[in-house]
Amino acid sequence: MSENTALLEPGVVPPGAEDVILEMRHITKTFPGVVALDDVSLTVTRGEIHAICGENGAGKSTLMKVLSGVHPYGTYDGEIVFEGAEARFHRINDSEAKGIVIIHQELALSPFLSIAENIFLGNERFDRTHLIDWNRTNAEAQALMARVGLIENPTTPISTIGVGKQQLVEIAKALSKDVKLLILDEPTAALNDNDSEHLLGLLRGLKAQGITCIMISHKLGELMEIADTITVIRDGRTIEAMPGSEATQERLIKDMVGREMSQRYPSRNHPIGEEVFRVEDWTVYHPTQPGRVMIDRASLNVHAGEVVGIAGLMGAGRTELAMSLFGHSYGKNITGRTYIRGEEVALHTVDEAIAHGLAYVSEDRKRYGLNLLTDIKTNITAAGLKKLVGKLFGLVNDNEEIKVAEQYRAALSIKTPTVMAAITKLSGGNQQKVVVAKWLYTDPDILILDEPTRGIDVGAKYEIYTLINQLVEQGKAVIVISSELPEVMGISDRIYTLSFGVVTGEVPIAEATPEKLMNLMTKEKEAVR
Repeated sequence: MSENTALLEPGVVPPGAEDVILEMRHITKTFPGVVALDDVSLTVTRGEIHAICGENGAGKSTLMKVLSGVHPYGTYDGEIVFEGAEARFHRINDSEAKGIVIIHQELALSPFLSIAENIFLGNERFDRTHLIDWNRTNAEAQALMARVGLIENPTTPISTIGVGKQQLVEIAKALSKDVKLLILDEPTAALNDNDSEHLLGLLRGLKAQGITCIMISHKLGELMEIADTITVIRDGRTIEAMPGSEATQERLIKDMVGREMSQRYPSRNHPIGEEVFRVEDWTVYHPTQPGRVMIDRASLNVHAGEVVGIAGLMGAGRTELAMSLFGHSYGKNITGRTYIRGEEVALHTVDEAIAHGLAYVSEDRKRYGLNLLTDIKTNITAAGLKKLVGKLFGLVNDNEEIKVAEQYRAALSIKTPTVMAAITKLSGGNQQKVVVAKWLYTDPDILILDEPTRGIDVGAKYEIYTLINQLVEQGKAVIVISSELPEVMGISDRIYTLSFGVVTGEVPIAEATPEKLMNLMTKEKEAVR
């Protein structure tokens, strides 16, 4: 490290940055059996974009919940100083009253309300009769939407706009509260490249208006592009704070995981066996829009011990293909043929798919992969629960269920003191491991992984890649869908490309380049047939 790359002591004001808006000093937060934050300090300068990165479970979101009052004063040790005065927030309304607004990774919007109603939810605009002034509400919402670049009618229902636009609604909502410090937790995790770039541009615009931003993200390239300062947290401790201009991926990764990661994708060297799964002329129609073809005569195959990647831009039909194959979970009027080890099979229901050795890890773990109302143990055994039912009384063997869950907790290094803990207590990366464990317990021959590393850190990603290698070394056939070209190239033996629901290419990994794949992924609809 050069002399110019001086470390910033956590909690100490860096030279030339005397106008500090926030100091979090020696914050310690514990939960039963877990120390989530251990003497963490953070200094944020007014008007900067300050990034926080670290592995899943490092304590990033917990730190922001302490700051915003979600974890109230008195439930943690340490001190928060905001705009020069000690802050003791007992609830989130207290922090918002001071101008601190947090946008969580899971957006807090009501799908049943309009954009304007969501912007002013809990902060309604009333007239003299104490009724909602709809003209004022919609007019002010329109002005806020213009500030964030959202071109929609303010009366549009939230459920009809995409995730990227919903993020903008959340930011407009924050601006309506006279925000001084805006906290964004993984704001681009579910966004495509265009929406992500628009959001980063918006943050630059807010910075120009004097609004301070704290951004939590696993996308290191984005952080280095936009952040003035980057703070790294590992295992609940502050590791380093550095100017964004001096950050490199290698340095950030080493700080995050505590070791060098020169090889991002673990090597794999074993023979590929016979064909396990084949799909021919697979056609899927939209479930609610008659005549709209989502998948058009797609054909592909995967062999034992092989990882096949599926690459395509947003809207290409990747998830629709995977879900339709998994027991017709998506789509209508599905036609085509599926073969397992050369024998044609019917996979019309999820039960039939599971019975034939097929498993699907959804890209949306919260909606399709997990039961958020129960514990880790129940989530791990859910798909294979029949294996735990006793023959005598037909009841689930609780002791055996705990034993199975503990085996997968250990095998996949799921960070939890007990499998009896609520699934919502886990970080995103550990929740992802639980979803994978659930389907591994069904002992599948064919495993479809849809965006398996979305929203998780580089260390957890490496663990997922290692697990994939272990599965194919056992003779499993694995299909991986990924939006990240480096990832799909780093773990696949062959890659299929999709554009407008059509398979546009099949590329051996030895011939794959980003340019070649992108060319196949961007073929115009008229050219793909």
